[in-house]
Amino acid sequence: MSDLEGNLKKAETYLARFKRNGVLNQIGGEAVPAADGSTFEILSPVDLQPLAKVARGGSADIDRAAKAAKAAFPAWAAMPGETRKKLLHRIADAIEARAEEIAFVECTDTGQALKFMAKAALRGAENFRFFADRAPQARDGETLRATGQVNLTTRVPIGPVGVITPWNTPFMLSTWKIAPALAAGCTIVHKPAEFSPLSARLLVEIAEEAGLPKGVWNLVNGLGEHAGKALTEHPDIKAIGFVGESRTGSMIMRQGADTLKRVHFELGGKNPVIVFADADLERAADAAVFMIYSLNGERCTSSSRLLVEASVYDRFTDLVAEKAKRIRIGHPLDPDTVVGPLIHPVHEEKVLSYIEVGKSEGAVVAAGGGKFDGPGGGCYVSPTLFTGATNRMRIAQEEIFGPVLTAIAFKDEAEALALANDTQYGLTGYLWTSDVTRAFRFTDALDAGMIWVNSENVRHLPTPFGGVKNSGIGRDGGDHSFDFYMETKNIAFATSAHAIQKLGG
Repeated sequence: MSDLEGNLKKAETYLARFKRNGVLNQIGGEAVPAADGSTFEILSPVDLQPLAKVARGGSADIDRAAKAAKAAFPAWAAMPGETRKKLLHRIADAIEARAEEIAFVECTDTGQALKFMAKAALRGAENFRFFADRAPQARDGETLRATGQVNLTTRVPIGPVGVITPWNTPFMLSTWKIAPALAAGCTIVHKPAEFSPLSARLLVEIAEEAGLPKGVWNLVNGLGEHAGKALTEHPDIKAIGFVGESRTGSMIMRQGADTLKRVHFELGGKNPVIVFADADLERAADAAVFMIYSLNGERCTSSSRLLVEASVYDRFTDLVAEKAKRIRIGHPLDPDTVVGPLIHPVHEEKVLSYIEVGKSEGAVVAAGGGKFDGPGGGCYVSPTLFTGATNRMRIAQEEIFGPVLTAIAFKDEAEALALANDTQYGLTGYLWTSDVTRAFRFTDALDAGMIWVNSENVRHLPTPFGGVKNSGIGRDGGDHSFDFYMETKNIAFATSAHAIQKLGG
């Protein structure tokens, strides 16, 4: 039996429960269908066959979940940080114990390759451990002295919060949002993306089996225009953490305005990787290829624009094209697969339409350029490289969110910076140069919330994660996450009998 055949049998075992029982909501510690009994169906991106029926939550389900979160909040917020720390570590232990199940379910649900999803559970557990260790100090503030006065600052959890997560790497991104909320003392209503809800169901079950009190974490599946809208408008929900498209973020902000919701948005990107002639070109090519073609190109931090100094442009793009052509496309559960099928036929159509746009705009297809005939006949798209592009083309300005890279030449540092900043987005940037003074100059002027110099995206969890312009509002990571999920209080103590102005006496 081949590795793929063995993995398919394991996946079938892990998925049997979803095919048999469907995917239920979790409200107040109970697995429940939608209030009106409605469901929707999710498809396998491999062969477009039905995977499971999912509870289609609406406003009634969100209302019930928000009330459960509100009822659970006082006790959870009052729980000592050390106690929450131990509980979150138990959740991390339980995640690791089911790492294979999580990976196989995630691969089948999203089309992401096992090569990358095998680490999804470990990354998720790491997120829980990281924030667990910070839970005891989450409320700590500072002492600020003034003449005759001492000020003490402290932080308190903001209350029940809504978390809306995307479909591309749903398990890891759910833990990245939910772990700090729980560590801060908030309760949660989680609405996962409708394209890939399976691992969210696993995650809330794991948490409650590890001892999380009922109602602290509630899960409501559904469509954005129904469940999502009800969540962002609900008066008991004090904040919304969202990862997804910029247009949806704008919609959420409008929907939450009447209840003055605090929002944290991680949105789209059209991230440049800028390569100067003095860079280590082989390493830069490996990093550029990894950052656009891993995870099927369905990642907000992908390096989707390649800006290369003109003197090495042809040489460098030839190198990238050769690497792209050698990438293994296949079934996501095949250990040798690098690029699997895209998430859904709707998204596949979008990505393929952008490839046609690029051709019509006059860009040259140097690799890929269309649909790939993969196993199962699903949503496979070849890793694609466009050369001869300009920054005015739609393929250089609009987020494609697939394995499509657009290469543009620049003549000098000033033009490279102008091209890099000439977009509505500002999430990440990747700079390759051996000139350290240029690296300082360039990164200082680059419009991006996160920049890596001579590196691909290597995350360090205490650092701030987030973007500028249309790429987001706020920062995750370390104490930056607590700044969102908590309110800061200041208490001023008089230390002397200072003069108080008398009125009316």
